[in-house]
Amino acid sequence: MAKVAFIGLGVMGYPMAGHLKAKGGHEVTVFNRTAAKAKQWVSRHGGKSAPTPRQAAAGQDFVMACVGNDNDLRHVMLGEDGVFAGVRAGAIVVDHTTASAEIARELHAEAKQRGFEFIDAPVSGGQAGAENGVLTVMCGGEPSAFAAAEKVIAAYARTCNLLGPSGSGQLAKMANQICIAGIVEALAEALHFAMQAGLDIEKLIATISKGAAQSWQMENRYKTMVTGKFDFGFAVDWMRKDLAICLGEARRNGAKLPVTALVDQFYAQVQAMGGRRWDTSSLIALLQR
Repeated sequence: MAKVAFIGLGVMGYPMAGHLKAKGGHEVTVFNRTAAKAKQWVSRHGGKSAPTPRQAAAGQDFVMACVGNDNDLRHVMLGEDGVFAGVRAGAIVVDHTTASAEIARELHAEAKQRGFEFIDAPVSGGQAGAENGVLTVMCGGEPSAFAAAEKVIAAYARTCNLLGPSGSGQLAKMANQICIAGIVEALAEALHFAMQAGLDIEKLIATISKGAAQSWQMENRYKTMVTGKFDFGFAVDWMRKDLAICLGEARRNGAKLPVTALVDQFYAQVQAMGGRRWDTSSLIALLQR
């Protein structure tokens, strides 16, 4: 059992922190910007809440975080009442936010100077993966810190791998999002084509999902896509944030992402249709207009 703080109780962080307490058996202290959410978590899971990230981090072996973006992360880590002001020497900070590799490296360097460890560890698997404790976790940082943190992360992860030095976890998450963007657009076009052609969608999926076209998106989203229901999973606003990170990193490293850039613009059109909170499978809505 370890002493763990969890910073950020959103749709991902809330269940992840719960698994640390229930499955991991850890002593957990939580912080959330909206204090009522932290109070609700403590009422459900036990443990403690703290009024600031600094106080939540004080005396902990591990500090986990899952917040919104680079700016949120910089504030919650480096602010006057941030994690870095309270964490003890020798502790390990694990950040599950999907953010830039640049800020991951910045926070890793600052942590080293202060005498503790920082691991960038974005996750994949969505809200369902968080709730069921089966997330995929992509890590960047020191091998020794990863070896210690992996045992704690196991409470909510099915797969947890170290991809390389600081920033590598965020780079792996970018590759993950690039794959998803392309797959969802291809699936949307295939379903739209099949519907226009008058094919039986159930028979089609039963057939092609057993071959090379199979994907998680196909198996889990085709039904809701053809019925125009988009209130499941990862929101378009979040995907556009992630794709902006991917495209920004590509400009820095010289990678060419023509399909990703095009799909990002399709998502911008979905936003303009009022679909900012629709899930990412809503790309088909553009084709069905």
